[in-house]
Amino acid sequence: MTRVQLSIPAVAMALCALSVPSQGRSIGTVDKLTWADRLTWGKETSAFGVDAVPGTGHWLDAQLREASVASPPDVQRQVDAMRIAREPLAQLVVDEDAANRAANALIDPAQRKAARDAYQKDMNALADEARTRSILRALYAPDQLREQMTWFWFNHFNVYAPKRDIRAMVGDYEDTIHTHALGKFRDLLEATLRHPAMLRYLDNDQNSAGHINENYARELMELHTMGVNSGYTQQDVQELARILTGVGVDLKPDTPKLKPQWQPLYVRAGLFEFNPARHDFGDKHLLGHAIKGRGFAEVEEALDLIASSPATAHHVSLRIATYFMGDAPPAAVVARMERTFRRSDGDIAQVLRAMIESPAFKTSLGTAFKDPAHYAISAVRYAYGDRVILNAQPIIGWLNRMGEGLYNHETPDGYDMQSSAWSGPGQMATRFDIARQIGGGSAGLFRPPGASADQPAFPQLQNALYFGGLDATLHQPTRDALARATSPQEWNALFLSSPEFMLR
Repeated sequence: MTRVQLSIPAVAMALCALSVPSQGRSIGTVDKLTWADRLTWGKETSAFGVDAVPGTGHWLDAQLREASVASPPDVQRQVDAMRIAREPLAQLVVDEDAANRAANALIDPAQRKAARDAYQKDMNALADEARTRSILRALYAPDQLREQMTWFWFNHFNVYAPKRDIRAMVGDYEDTIHTHALGKFRDLLEATLRHPAMLRYLDNDQNSAGHINENYARELMELHTMGVNSGYTQQDVQELARILTGVGVDLKPDTPKLKPQWQPLYVRAGLFEFNPARHDFGDKHLLGHAIKGRGFAEVEEALDLIASSPATAHHVSLRIATYFMGDAPPAAVVARMERTFRRSDGDIAQVLRAMIESPAFKTSLGTAFKDPAHYAISAVRYAYGDRVILNAQPIIGWLNRMGEGLYNHETPDGYDMQSSAWSGPGQMATRFDIARQIGGGSAGLFRPPGASADQPAFPQLQNALYFGGLDATLHQPTRDALARATSPQEWNALFLSSPEFMLR
């Protein structure tokens, strides 16, 4: 082993034990670096223009606009070459379904295995394209607050890619969330409800009159909107499940044969389908309101009721505040967000502004522990700035190693946002190893597809941003450890392992 391999974990662990600031510490002078760590995916030199400093009015106004901002050309070229960007969702899913059916129909065992392996390879490639696009956007997209909220909402409305055929759908699902990330919550809620990835994941495509499946109804109320112990009952879940009967997915191009009275009630949009032949048309009673059985209009009425519930305003506001501010955000901030949510009819941008402009938000800067995604993305952003990576697989692998792989959380509750989930000794040891990989060289990030070697790249962490103010934020134990580094690689690894870099 080299000296770096032996020293980094021990020194870094000692630093974390000695100098992690307490969660309650107050920051007197808040500069652009601490704002960037909180409101973007991490500080990097090119992000700071004259009127583009995170935390300022001009920057926040631009970030909260509805329209998405184009990615840099080098990023967009990578994205445009992806299958998920070139082929519509319905075509992807139908083509892969046909390939799977054809493989299973083969009689020869060797041919069947080869065809099944090819199908699995294609499906995995589609999921990896979505992961790569997500990482590229987080690293380089100008509208960083939208990218932060896209990750938050995906985790909030979690789906598990390996289930059924969701790997072919997950890219479009994330794109749908990306589009609605700063709009009205009610619109986002319905967009996820209509997406085949959600309907497949929580089995609502199997929910029909006489064969009720409550999975989606339960999670819609418990996780997506009102929250557990918010006043709804098991009877409400059952009634919502009845309302959602017939809401599902159809890969066939033709409209099903229906009774004449049902034909006007049939709804189809891409792979989404509301089939009245599978719907329970009985009257329902949800959250104290009578809902007449009449088709998909029941779903719209139910979503209106749930999205406008005070419990939903509280639950969603608390989740957003925890994501940005860390464990146990101040009740006054959550209440302020909640009031804005209700007053603005669930306008996500206004709720974010209410949080960001609260005095307690400024005080909390630099105290929230980074989850694995924020750690890995912020490390690469700081190490390479706007130089566009050519291979996202190392980052995908790092997220998997740290237990927060993209689209890999099996249960619908999403990844834990509490710091205790990510700060254990095993987790920290993995981070130190990743810090060593990033600090020691390109780590495969600049290896073009099909190439055997990386393009030349070395992270310059002692840069203008560091000497322009970042060094002043370091505590003395970190300064002492960095001063003892015997090589640029060791210095980089120690810096990325420091307690200050673990916080945002």
